[in-house]
Amino acid sequence: MAIRRIAIRLTLSFLLIIVIVSAIFSVVGIRFIGNRVVAEAKSKVEMDLNVAREIYDAKLGDIYDVVRFTADRFYLRNAVLTGDFEMASGELSKTFARERLDVLTVTDRNGIVLLRATNPYSVGDSRAEDVFVTAALQGKQPVSATTIVPADILQRECPDVAERAHSDLVETPGARPTDQVRETSGMMLKAAAPIFDSEGQVIGVIYGGLLLNRRYDVVDRMKETVFRGAVYEGRDLGAATIFQNDLRISTNYVDEEGQLGIGTRVTEDIYERVIAQGQRWIGSSFVVDTRYLAAYEPIRNINGEAIGMLGIGILEEPYLDLKRRTSLLFLAITLGGALLAICLSYLIARRLAVPVRRLVAASREVAHGNLDAKVEISPERELSEVAQAFNYMASALKARDEKLKEFTKKKIMESERLAVIGQLAADVAHEINNPLQGIVTYSHLLLEKTPAADSRSKSLEKIAKQANRCRTIIRGLLDFSRPRKPHKKASNMNSVLDECIALVENQAIFLNIEIQKHCNGGLPEIVVDPSQMQQVFLNMIFNAAEAMEGAGQLTITTRYDPVDQVIEVEFADTGQGISDANIERIFDPFFTTKEVGHGTGLGLAISYGIIREHQGNISVESEVGKGTTFVVHLPVTAKEEALVSG
Repeated sequence: MAIRRIAIRLTLSFLLIIVIVSAIFSVVGIRFIGNRVVAEAKSKVEMDLNVAREIYDAKLGDIYDVVRFTADRFYLRNAVLTGDFEMASGELSKTFARERLDVLTVTDRNGIVLLRATNPYSVGDSRAEDVFVTAALQGKQPVSATTIVPADILQRECPDVAERAHSDLVETPGARPTDQVRETSGMMLKAAAPIFDSEGQVIGVIYGGLLLNRRYDVVDRMKETVFRGAVYEGRDLGAATIFQNDLRISTNYVDEEGQLGIGTRVTEDIYERVIAQGQRWIGSSFVVDTRYLAAYEPIRNINGEAIGMLGIGILEEPYLDLKRRTSLLFLAITLGGALLAICLSYLIARRLAVPVRRLVAASREVAHGNLDAKVEISPERELSEVAQAFNYMASALKARDEKLKEFTKKKIMESERLAVIGQLAADVAHEINNPLQGIVTYSHLLLEKTPAADSRSKSLEKIAKQANRCRTIIRGLLDFSRPRKPHKKASNMNSVLDECIALVENQAIFLNIEIQKHCNGGLPEIVVDPSQMQQVFLNMIFNAAEAMEGAGQLTITTRYDPVDQVIEVEFADTGQGISDANIERIFDPFFTTKEVGHGTGLGLAISYGIIREHQGNISVESEVGKGTTFVVHLPVTAKEEALVSG
């Protein structure tokens, strides 16, 4: 059961990782597939637009060639020179019918119409303002382009087809707002060529054109060339469209009701991009009621102005279906891989669960104190390394535990011994103190009564001196073992220092010592026992004097740290300094570097205990041969404590 739980937990852990990774890869993969499908579709529709443009330009080139070749015919030159158009009229009519043109007109060099193949009886009017006639006369070479022809000119040039240009504007979602309801002008592929006499002089112009409005052979050729009759779910896969401005005038797009989209308009964003800005537009758009992936580019007149658009579109639905199918396939592969990974992870987890359970059981035994617990070495390399490490750890813990027990036992015995010795020393010191007081007292009385010339006087002086030394040692031992509780009150450290310096500055040891004070006058008062502080400071001062052997400089500095709320009292001497080996022991009881008979080794220990009792600290820095600096750190206490009587 435990193995199964471990296997399930490991499997769930693997499952979480697999689900997260699979989800990330699914989202990224589906998005990548979708982007690639859309990118490929846009690339295809852009290439389709290039094909449509080639067909459009080829049609314009055909008209250009027909007009250019006709302008070189001898019968046309003779007719213009002689004014006899009987033969020319027949030939032009044949050319007009053969090329399926909508306009074929001849003018003289002044632009006066001499002959119209589409309307033989309409002559004599001036076409000098026609940009094609002007360009051919002035440039003396053929020209061709797309142009917009007003309704009155269409009526005069080709009355039989002028009605094709009339279109009612169909309300189209997304189209730009307009007050226009009907279009009567037409868009035409037009070419013009000069007519020369035998001496190369321009004697006239011939121009011809093809009205694109409701002329479906051009767009049908585009559609057939690009899509080759492809259908999708009963609808033509794609469509080609020629726009006059933003109006569909020739298209093979059929709506759901089977009607051509003549009279519908392109959306405003496409109009702004293609007509207003003169740039290509490629993307997804609604064509009346169906979404297409479409591409549009401007159709320009002879002056380079955008007057219409050429558009090619392919149904977006096939690509959306392809995107969905590909995404579902990718998702299915991802899920299948995830399920396979889950099954494999469960099998691996079950295989790993057994040695893991052994490791857990051994860990519990170690936690309960059984340091002899071992783990069986697993054949798997990784788990065998873990088992070996665990066994090594257990052995190390056992060895360390034994050492720790032995060390603890020694320390406890030592502490008990020191406690007994300390108590015994305190009791002995107390018992010795009373008879020692008598020895000190009577030795001084005998010394006073004994004349200086008496040989016993020197012996009595030695007795008195050594008795005084014993009393000092016992008093220090009693102070260290049974420190009295401090009697705290608000005090100024500068004042305490001044009293200490006043006590020592006239003593013989300080005659050759320069004491410099750098006291901060803005020190706040702190709650301390002033007598104990005086004891600490005097100990620091005397230690410094002894370290300098009665000659040097002692600098005493006080300062206040407002950030840490601490007052610092610094004692810096120019003595011999303290070695690194001794500096860590200077606060230990009975440790001293002075000669025998010149110190008890309790001064710094007692001072350190007093400062710790005041929640402070003492730090020391020293360099052999240069001096030592002691710094007493005392926290500022805002509230004065009640003086406790002894």
